[in-house]
Amino acid sequence: MRTRRMAAVQVGSNLSHRIGKDRHQHGVVAEEIDGLIKAYKDGHVERPQIVPCVTSSLAPELGVTSRDTVIDKFKNIWARFYVPIKFHGKLPLLVYFHGGGFCVGSAAWSCYHDFLARLAAKANCIIMSVNYRLAPENPLPAAYDDGIRALMWLKQQALCGGADNWWTCQWSFSDIFLAGDSAGANIAFNVITRLDSFNAGQAAAAIKPLKLKGIILIQPFFGGEARTHSEKYLVQSPRSALNLAASDTYWRLALPCGANRDHPWCNPLAKGSVKLEGSVKFPIMVCISEMDILKDRNLELVASLGRAGNKRVEHVVCKGVGHAFQILSKSQLSQTRTLEIMARIEGFISGKRSPLSTTVHNLM
Repeated sequence: MRTRRMAAVQVGSNLSHRIGKDRHQHGVVAEEIDGLIKAYKDGHVERPQIVPCVTSSLAPELGVTSRDTVIDKFKNIWARFYVPIKFHGKLPLLVYFHGGGFCVGSAAWSCYHDFLARLAAKANCIIMSVNYRLAPENPLPAAYDDGIRALMWLKQQALCGGADNWWTCQWSFSDIFLAGDSAGANIAFNVITRLDSFNAGQAAAAIKPLKLKGIILIQPFFGGEARTHSEKYLVQSPRSALNLAASDTYWRLALPCGANRDHPWCNPLAKGSVKLEGSVKFPIMVCISEMDILKDRNLELVASLGRAGNKRVEHVVCKGVGHAFQILSKSQLSQTRTLEIMARIEGFISGKRSPLSTTVHNLM
């Protein structure tokens, strides 16, 4: 069945931040990011459908089939799988977490459906796109718990043979990668650090027989009380997918009550945060956008991982593009950068990684 062509998703002034003071049937608006989320003091939350949700159907020419699978029906956690039709042998499996500041987004969003279907075809891998619970109704660590729950579900499929799932005959549970963009990259990172801390430094042992081969962080969403240079001075266009005020709002909605942006889940480099040892046991690729306010914070993370002992961390800086360009922007430059990023992810999954952990790769 042929899916409809995606309309270009224009991110405009509706992403500008505003603290709402209007009265409504639900009372006073406590926090709002125009066009994306409105949270009332009485607990009611509204999320306008700025991006359409689509079914799992795909155009046949993509060479990828997709279906949805329930992970936990009680917590409404599910995943959308993407499986290349033409494959040879067992395929790597990429567990992917969507972005949206922990507060918006879905594995069914058309922009993710399009991006991940193309990535599965390009990288020749199975992708499991996890739909996790959102804040503020489910503040952190709910999303992290859901990520761990998804991994434990995968572990169970490996142990029992996954006879009831259509895709399990095609996957290699010795080639598992965690990935995500923005808040999803934060989730991928914190899933590993939490697994490591919960299991006495043995995250790998906790998910056996799954074998985690690497982590891919695309524009990872982190913050801190002290502003970086790019947060303070990098000018954002009105169509930017993330500005500083919106970032702060996401964190107020997502973090536990009373926490600030130096909480370890937001700022893993803050004094007193968890150590990075759990994350340095695996190869990591960090994709950074030159025009993203998170650029400097992402570069600091790469440097800190290197200092913590990870000699298998690489990063790529995409010139001329901003936050979430690969899913939200339809400009020719963004499309070119997206293809370049897909090629780098393909190389990372196949083991063709950069030998230098400190080299900045500029995609020109």
